[in-house]
Amino acid sequence: MRRLRLRIQGPPPGAYSSAVRRCWPEAVERVTAFLRQAGAEARVEEFPAGTPTAEEAARAIGCPLERIVKSLLLECDGRPVLAMVPGHRRADVAKVAAAAGAARARVASPDRVRRLPDFAPGAEAPFPPAVELALLDRGLLKHERVWVGAGSPRHMAGLAPAELVRLTRAVVVDIADEGGGD
Repeated sequence: MRRLRLRIQGPPPGAYSSAVRRCWPEAVERVTAFLRQAGAEARVEEFPAGTPTAEEAARAIGCPLERIVKSLLLECDGRPVLAMVPGHRRADVAKVAAAAGAARARVASPDRVRRLPDFAPGAEAPFPPAVELALLDRGLLKHERVWVGAGSPRHMAGLAPAELVRLTRAVVVDIADEGGGD
């Protein structure tokens, strides 16, 4: 399997990096530009087989499912909230509502997701932040590196959980369900 790698740590190192970025979809370009501008320590990779689900992403990357970050858009009393949970768990909507200070939370419709900048069902990228509030499940902090969507169903970004918190301005809380997963 061929992987394209781009290590983002400030300005692009040269023509090769620019050439690689030009062949990526526009949404991935936006993600890498955001990461570069933020001075992020991250690695963006393309997986030709695709990474539209957490299971497929873990398989393509070769990592445990718990290191894949599901980025879910929920509506909390009508306000969009990003919930980031480990790939082997579901977001507990009651916990998300409580963390957001809302009476009720529900998973946003695909149409609502499409209307937010930088989100597309199956290709959610948590940055640049398209919502006022981002929540990150505390269980993700135990890993050295986690993987998030990078703008397309074939691109993922690997980074430290603390870096993900910084970039998304996430509040770290317990929002995953108590069950074993999906």
